Amino acid sequence: MRILAIDPGYDRMGIAVVEGDPSKPSYVWSTCVTPPKGEASQRLAVIADALVEALDTYAPDLLAIESLFFGTNKTTAIGVAEARGAVLAEAGRRNLPVREISPQHVKLAVTGYGAAEKKAVMAMIPRLITLPSAARLDDELDAIAVGIAALASRYPHA
Repeated sequence: MRILAIDPGYDRMGIAVVEGDPSKPSYVWSTCVTPPKGEASQRLAVIADALVEALDTYAPDLLAIESLFFGTNKTTAIGVAEARGAVLAEAGRRNLPVREISPQHVKLAVTGYGAAEKKAVMAMIPRLITLPSAARLDDELDAIAVGIAALASRYPHA
């Protein structure tokens, strides 16, 4: 199964493609989309365009997206919700199945502990999946982790 995984964001959105099964996930591709500051509609258009390009290029079987976590900054949460909306709308247009993955499930799938620190998740990713050598922002690594969690959640024992 090929999964397009999203770590949604308004300032930065991680996108990754992984495939395989939970015991041996394979990295296909990833990036971090950073829309320019400015008009919200233009920022969301950049996010949507990047998503469309990834969907067209990699033809995933499933879109996995991290569920929204409400922090203390409501303005940030609204922007993230809008970015998620752009992603979910495009998945809907394509009749692409969507699996929402909670941050706790991502941590559990990657580290074995649902309340793991972000550092622990980042440290485990290269142990679970072979990544080409490149500098990556946290958002891109988060998307890879969402993809790994989505692969794990395909199976009844996960």
